[in-house]
Amino acid sequence: MAVSSGFAITLAGSKLETLFSNSSSPSSSVAFRVRMCPPLQVRLVCESGLSNRRRMLAKREGVRCDVAGSATNAVIETDAGVDPTRVPRLSALEQLKTSAADRYTKERASIVVIGLSIHTTPVEIREKLAIPEAEWPRAIGELCGLNHIEEAAVLSTCNRMEIYVVALSQHRGVKEVTEWMSKTSGIPVSEISQHRFLLYNNDATRHLFEVSAGLDSLVLGEGQILAQVKQVVKVGQGVVGFGRNISGLFKHAITVGKRVRTETNIAAGAVSVSSAAVELALMKLPESSHANARMLVIGAGKMGKLVIKHLVAKGCTKMVVVNRSEEKVAAIREDLKDVEIIYKPLTEMLACASEADVIFTSTASEAPLFLKEHVKDLPAVGSEVGGLRLFIDISVPRNVGSCVNDVDGARVYNVDDLKEVVAANKEDRLRKAMEAQAIILEESKQFEAWRDSLETVPTIKKLRAYAERIRAAELEKCLSKMDDDISKKTRKAVDDLSRGIVNKLLHGPMQHLRCDGSDSRTLNETLENMHALNRIFSLETEVAVLEQKLRAKQSQK
Repeated sequence: MAVSSGFAITLAGSKLETLFSNSSSPSSSVAFRVRMCPPLQVRLVCESGLSNRRRMLAKREGVRCDVAGSATNAVIETDAGVDPTRVPRLSALEQLKTSAADRYTKERASIVVIGLSIHTTPVEIREKLAIPEAEWPRAIGELCGLNHIEEAAVLSTCNRMEIYVVALSQHRGVKEVTEWMSKTSGIPVSEISQHRFLLYNNDATRHLFEVSAGLDSLVLGEGQILAQVKQVVKVGQGVVGFGRNISGLFKHAITVGKRVRTETNIAAGAVSVSSAAVELALMKLPESSHANARMLVIGAGKMGKLVIKHLVAKGCTKMVVVNRSEEKVAAIREDLKDVEIIYKPLTEMLACASEADVIFTSTASEAPLFLKEHVKDLPAVGSEVGGLRLFIDISVPRNVGSCVNDVDGARVYNVDDLKEVVAANKEDRLRKAMEAQAIILEESKQFEAWRDSLETVPTIKKLRAYAERIRAAELEKCLSKMDDDISKKTRKAVDDLSRGIVNKLLHGPMQHLRCDGSDSRTLNETLENMHALNRIFSLETEVAVLEQKLRAKQSQK
């Protein structure tokens, strides 16, 4: 029989699976001779055209494979009466599982983050990749539909676009997610790969903890990112694909963010991107004009409201706010009763801009509000404010086109320019970051211990299923020996008896498989117990789980 892409032989309930590669070169052709050696032994003589004789012995499920001298044909000898011509060809699923078995079963699924942030990626790319909050559930569903992705979450803000996944294969998972990002954004894979960063497992965990703590933000310790991490958990509740590992990671990140802010002084000074925007504007204005500069805020959402509050904190007592409706502006005005806040509708935006020295934009508009043609005819501002009309754009996608910089008397600053604000107090920032890193290291170890404790879950399920199969089979034998007219009450009593015996027998092993990961000694003992039970009962947990995962992925197609 000529060997093609693969074959599988089943003997006495044990499945032997081997995947062979085709070879088109005569010099490298390989032939295989398979001998079935009772009771459960198979002898594979693999004959190669190579000049040097090599021998390989593999003793997996009684398999013996000899690589011998040169030959051109593959022979399968079966002493057990197995017809080689009737050996079924492997399905695509079986080939995938077999060819990658080592890769998958040697280590558990990985937590991976594929990210693009303000530190690595220009705003022109980030704004195309940005996913609105309302679209996060859809994105999670699509990501989990990929072959090697089990769980997913999206963290999309003005400063970052990060996708967190649990991947069955790191390499394949990253490839699939990157291709998905390219498809949804229209950006070539090569360009995304140029700017992205990849982190795995503990590094990915520590990164999210640093993000939640505000260590990765432009403004150290800013509180808005913690609120955004909380929102990921809120939106993910009930979404298929926002699973145990990812949800646990984000919930732990919230705890870390709170603890860092409580135990360090990391939030002192600037606390948000909005406050940095206000500080940047004041840095660009002559100090003498701070009290009299005409301020315009476009957008009264969360970001706009924060801009207004920070302006007030810096001494501003009068400003104009442009928004779609007056309701939000009225609510802000109610909170800040000592400040004159003038509401204007969007239709009067350009007229308001002509009377403003500094314009803050923070809307969700996907199209620019200000382009060169909108700004070139605006009247010039006075020399007392530096002779420049400032556009501080903290929106992603951007509300102000970069072309506005070509207009004399106008300057545009976006979220990337906020780096200038945080350049000060570097030494203090590093000191606080070191304090926070100690907390993050401690919390990372706790999270990894919790993840390790989850490894016993498949073993618990397999052991229960194993016991249930035996119980059901023995119960059926028992009932078959009884009279046909046995009463339902008696049947139920026997069934309850068998369940009670199984539950009591399993109670001890189950107790020794449960661990919350809080104690490293207990965790190590639990994992040792898990491996012992796998060996004793031949549960083959990892392979079985792999098969279930891959079959589940294929069934979704």
